[in-house]
Amino acid sequence: MTTTLTPVLTTHPPAHDVPRPGRVDVVHAEWTKLRTVRSSRWALLAVLAGAVGIGALVCLAQAARWDDMSPAARAGFDATFMSLTGLFIGQVAAGVVGVLAITAEHGSGMIRTTFAAVQRRRRVLAAKAVALIAPTFVVSFVSSLVAFLAGQAILSTKGAGVSITDPTALRSVVGGGLYLTVLALLGLGLGAIIRHTAGAITAFIGLVLVLPTLVAPLPNPWGRQVAQWLPANAGEALLSTTHAAKAVELQPWVGFGVVVAWAAAALGLGAWLITRRDA
Repeated sequence: MTTTLTPVLTTHPPAHDVPRPGRVDVVHAEWTKLRTVRSSRWALLAVLAGAVGIGALVCLAQAARWDDMSPAARAGFDATFMSLTGLFIGQVAAGVVGVLAITAEHGSGMIRTTFAAVQRRRRVLAAKAVALIAPTFVVSFVSSLVAFLAGQAILSTKGAGVSITDPTALRSVVGGGLYLTVLALLGLGLGAIIRHTAGAITAFIGLVLVLPTLVAPLPNPWGRQVAQWLPANAGEALLSTTHAAKAVELQPWVGFGVVVAWAAAALGLGAWLITRRDA
């Protein structure tokens, strides 16, 4: 008697049937990473502490010398800008938040797992940017608002304070939150380009803090013309309310546009490199 054996075929679902995470899923995953990384929380707290603390100290110093200031100096005094000077310290912390959003994964090697789960690498970078915007803006805006209110409370003892209802003051306060948020995106872009935490933070500090100092000694009008297109100086145009307080000639929202352009360029280059290099 002959027995016919029928082969049993085991079928596997085709690879394209495996569900891939959508845009919302990727953003949610990146938000979870951001809020659970302790260093990011400390950096955001540093934004608040730096903005309020330094701003209050500057306003105390200005109030102490107010009686000795000339009438011309008082006329050109920018009370809003003085109370927001702490944001220029907080900008480093904002950049660090952006850098860590991607370099922390490169340092631990977890970026390989992320790219394995989401094969469209640019989607990962975009999701990191989206997840970064909301918490950074909230913290930055609160820092700007508290620094303004604290500074004006100090300056008001000399009759030099302004109200938040003043249109230029309100623009500067909101602009402070927007400015630091865009700097965080600039940090994210630099992190995507350099992929190393220390290197990306060094590049951010060099671009935002060191480069304006190096450009300033250039003979006029070259020094002033070049300096106004740098991120920190362009941001100063957004925070200032009087022409005398500005180190640049740019209008406030033009200055903000310059900062956005720097961040967009960094993110664009990072998005281009992220698909052309190994994880």
